[in-house]
This record gives sequence, structure tokens and C-alpha cells, in this order.
Amino acid sequence: MTESLLTLQQAAFAWPDGQCVFSNLDFRLDRRRTGLVGRNGVGKSVLARLLAGRLAPSNGCCLRAGRIHYVPQQIACPVDATVAAVAGVQPVLDALARIEAGGMAPADFDTVGDRWDVRQQLSVLLEEQGLGHLAPERPAASLSGGELTRIALLGAWLTDPDVLLLDEPTNHLDRPRRRQLLEKLRAWPKGLLAISHDRELLDAMQRIVELSPTGLRDYGGGYAFYAQVRAQEQAHALQELDHRKAEQRRGEAELREKQENLNRRQSRATRDGREANQAAILLGGRKQRSQVSAGKRQREREGQREALAQSVREAAQQLRDEANVALLAPQLSAAAQRKVATLQSIVLPFGAAAGRPFDLTVLGRQRIGVTGANGSGKSTLLKVLAGAIAPAAGRCTVHVPSAFLDQQLDLLDADRSPLQQLLAGNPSATQADLRTRLALLGIAGDDVLKPGMQLSGGERLKAALACALYRTDPAELLLLDEPTNHLDLRSQEALERMLLQYRGALVVVSHDPVFLERIALDHRLHMAADGCRLVPIA
Repeated sequence: MTESLLTLQQAAFAWPDGQCVFSNLDFRLDRRRTGLVGRNGVGKSVLARLLAGRLAPSNGCCLRAGRIHYVPQQIACPVDATVAAVAGVQPVLDALARIEAGGMAPADFDTVGDRWDVRQQLSVLLEEQGLGHLAPERPAASLSGGELTRIALLGAWLTDPDVLLLDEPTNHLDRPRRRQLLEKLRAWPKGLLAISHDRELLDAMQRIVELSPTGLRDYGGGYAFYAQVRAQEQAHALQELDHRKAEQRRGEAELREKQENLNRRQSRATRDGREANQAAILLGGRKQRSQVSAGKRQREREGQREALAQSVREAAQQLRDEANVALLAPQLSAAAQRKVATLQSIVLPFGAAAGRPFDLTVLGRQRIGVTGANGSGKSTLLKVLAGAIAPAAGRCTVHVPSAFLDQQLDLLDADRSPLQQLLAGNPSATQADLRTRLALLGIAGDDVLKPGMQLSGGERLKAALACALYRTDPAELLLLDEPTNHLDLRSQEALERMLLQYRGALVVVSHDPVFLERIALDHRLHMAADGCRLVPIA
């Protein structure tokens, strides 16, 4: 039997207020590289903290067979934390310093163990990560999100654990660092569980496990196998739903026919009784019995209708969320060759590309993917196009209505509902029309009335797109900054489908190669210290 490094047995977790996150989970982690997927909010990060020993299960147990190194999605550092602390080696360095100063405390020697060269190892790994300029004692508060993630990951190679638990490790990494991490993970010989929505990372896994409200499901293969099975299940669920709907239509037709036949018989019986000049008391008794019988049959029919409807609802529940989203394409005036934005001798105020002027013309149907390393100036370029900041030199002119969806989605008001914001942006539209448009995007029912802060990441992104495109002057130029960050797989796929339906110009910054490949780009704008290059995609 394959060695089990982590084992969950009937594990459950609930918050102190009684809210249950998951229950009755059984799981075994072996040496296969394992990817954990699931919808936002389903409890993946809670499960990772439980596996790492940061949380205790409410019921059941978690068994660990070795040392675990856990890298959370958000690296939270104390005010006095250093680079060495984020890497997990501060206690060893402190013990080494005391020993080198002449200390002889046994506890310090126990802390160091056989790791006398940990300082040199840390320096080598920082250099490999392109972070050689960072001293171990540097305050962590001065680091970017990407640098914190890279240092926390670096700690895994330093501590050499038996199990590596990673929660969204590529979220803040640029393309070269993602490739570097993937190479490390493919070569990792021990236990690995990676929670991720990054399809390229998931492709490197040997096993995919999905967490859903019904529990954990082990697909037993890599991401390609998981996606294939999921697509087959979706197709089968759609066929079953169509079948149940057809049964419902037939059943409703049969019930109507029975009712019509019954009405005709009752009318004929009443007419025959009158023609036979039967006594009123007999007619009244017959009418009463008929009414009792009709009531019974009516309840039976209602029960049959409810059974048919319930059958359809059960089939619909088997469909994956986000199966179909529709973006009603706004009427845009931008023709394919019309200029929508012009940058003349632009010099960006920030980033590695700053200081080198460049020209860029964005046309009416152009779709540009902006790539480059962290800090190259990609987000700065979008902010210049959006008018949020001024260029250091040169001129930026946007000729059409535009919308900028930054990583925080500031376009969306956190305190107002999507419906309120759509009505404010398009006063002539009806609530019914805007509710329909939101429902087609997957925001329906009471969700259209929730404040923006209460929506999930995927819902907030869709609501922001709706605000940009369903206003009186719809955006003919969309500026998107890392739109897939923090989106689950289904929300990413939904976003891809929506952007393929958009008929305006698109400038999108992303480190996700799968996402960029699926949104039909026609140009790539690569930004680096030696300048900006616009390259057509064949």
C-alpha cells in the first residue's frame, strides 16, 4: 500500500458560531503531486490549515507522518518579521549567532542540529530567486506580495519537509517565477498538496482532488483527466436535464388531457341528470360526491406536477455552476480599424520600462495581452490608459468610453448592489431588463441586491463587467489587470467565455498563459527594461 503522509478520518470543521465548513471528510495524501480544486468559499484554505495543524477538526482526526511546511495564500507577517523569519529560519540563525558569540546553551545546539550552513543556503536560494539584494535581517514589511511569496516558498527548500502544503502559490508570481516554481515542484520527491486555480500548475500535478459541498472527490488522475471527466459529467447532466424537462412536458400534457376529459364527463353527467329530471336532492348528492372526488384528483395532480418539477430541479442541481454565461454584446460604434487609444512618445512614470519612450495605437477590435516580469510597468500602463495617473512624458489620448478593472475592482462600489449600480449607470433601463442581464451572467435572485463587498470574487468581477458594458455609454475599450487572480476554475472559464463575446478593444495584463491563450488575442505587448515590443500573434 502507498505510504500515507497525511490522513483525514471523518474530519469536520465548524466555526465557533456553529457554521459548518465541511464534514465527514476522508483523505489520504501520498507521494503523488496532488492538486486541490474547488469553488471559492468552499473551504479549501480552511482544509489546508487543518492539515497543517493550524486548526483543529471539530470532529474526526488528522494524522501526520512527518514534518509539514505550509505556505498560506496571504503571507501575514508580524511587524518585526524579517526575510529570515518569512523563510522560516530565523530561530536557527538566532541560535547560530548565540553559539558564534560563545554561547553553550544545549537548546541552541538542538535548534541548529546539522544546519550549520543555513545562512549560506539562504543566500544561495535568494540569489537563485533573483532576491540576492535582500539581507536576511531586512524587514518583511518592506517587501511586495510577490517577494513575500517567493521567500516563503524558498523556506520549503531550506527546511526540506516531508509534506509541502501550498495555498495558491502562483498568485503573485510573474511568468519566469512561475516556470521556476513549476520546475521545483515537478522535481519535489516527497508529499505535495497544492491548492490552486492555476491550470498550468495543475497540469504538473499527478492527481486532482475536488472539494465541494458534498465532500472530497478523488479523480485519480492529472488535470487533463479531471477536465475530461468533468466535461463528460456536464454533458451527461445536460442530457439528463433535457430528458427530465421532456418528461415534465409530457406529464403536464397528460394531466391537462385527463382534466379536460374529466370536465367533459362531469358536464355530460350534469346535463344528463337535468334532462332526466332527477330530484334536486339526488343531483345535490351527486354534485357533492363529484366535488370531493374532484378535490382528491386535484391534489393528486398537484402532487404529480410537484414530482415532475422536483425531478427537473434535481437534474439541474447536477449541472456545474457557471455552465453557461451570456454577455449581451452592447452596440459599440468602434469599427475594427477605428483608433480607440493613441499613445505618443509615452514615458511611464514607474516600472522597469520607465524612461524609454514608446508609441502605441489601439484599434477598435484589437485584443492585446500585456506581459512582462513583476515591476516592469504593466499595471502602470493600464493606469495611464485609464487616466488614473499621468505619464512622465508624452501624450495619451483615449477616443472612446473605456473601463478599467484593476486587481481590487475599484470600479465596483463595495456598499451598493450590482442592480443599484447598473440602474445608476443606465437610468433608462428597467429593473427587469437589468435583472435578466445579471442572471445571464450568473448573478440572480437575492444576489443582485447584495452589497458588492458580500459578493464572491467571480461575482464581483462579473458585476464590474456588467457596470462597464451595460451603462448608457458602454465601454468600447476594456482595461483588465490580472482578472483571473483569486478566481476559481469555473469562474475563470466563465470570464473567458464572456470576453470572447465582447466586441470592443481589449488590453489585458496577465501572467496566466492558459487564460491569455483562450481569449483570442491578436497582439502581445511585452514590457521589459529594454523597452516595449508589440508583437502580432499568428
